[in-house]
Amino acid sequence: MNTHEILVTGGTGSLGSRVVNRLSEAGENVRVMSRYWHANTIRGDLLTGEGLEEAVEGVNTIIHCASSSLRKTRQVDVDGTRRLLQAAERAGVSHVLFISIVGVDRNPYFPYYRMKLETKRIIEHSEVPWTVLRATQFHGFVLRLIQTLDRLPTMVAPRGFLLKPIDVGEVADRSAELALTGPAGRAPDVSGPEVRVFADLARAYFRRESEVGTC
Repeated sequence: MNTHEILVTGGTGSLGSRVVNRLSEAGENVRVMSRYWHANTIRGDLLTGEGLEEAVEGVNTIIHCASSSLRKTRQVDVDGTRRLLQAAERAGVSHVLFISIVGVDRNPYFPYYRMKLETKRIIEHSEVPWTVLRATQFHGFVLRLIQTLDRLPTMVAPRGFLLKPIDVGEVADRSAELALTGPAGRAPDVSGPEVRVFADLARAYFRRESEVGTC
């Protein structure tokens, strides 16, 4: 009988939901934590700490996918992770896997990256054994960024901004694998197969939209 219990924070999100599916398909016991109530989830709020003790009780491994890139990032990502780790220490959790972003240590001017880097350092100094997996931007994130910029009267793309977009499913596969193999410290980064210029991706998006619009 499998007694290994895995908690996925942000388990209803883009990455977290896929991680949950991978682990469930492998026959693992998965507990899903979300700040909102959903069926078959445990409500846990990193912002307030509400529900964290209950969420980690009896858990062996935490896959930490929860994040807030648009609002209250420090309170959720940094302070919330500290609260989660404190609860995990008390509960005797033996492994936390944190999903970060390639390049957060080289781009301190982007506030969200600064928060991700600070969160990673908190995890590294925690008493809970850890793994950090850094991934490049998901295809869906790049698409949403282009669509957001498209709302402006004139779209401005950063010059020479390079990306190696990766499918979120590949990151989910690697996350599930690492969660089951035990603490590994800093795991090798994962990225997409091609280096792409952001402006070129935006042009391809507009060409596609133009083709669809004329059909």
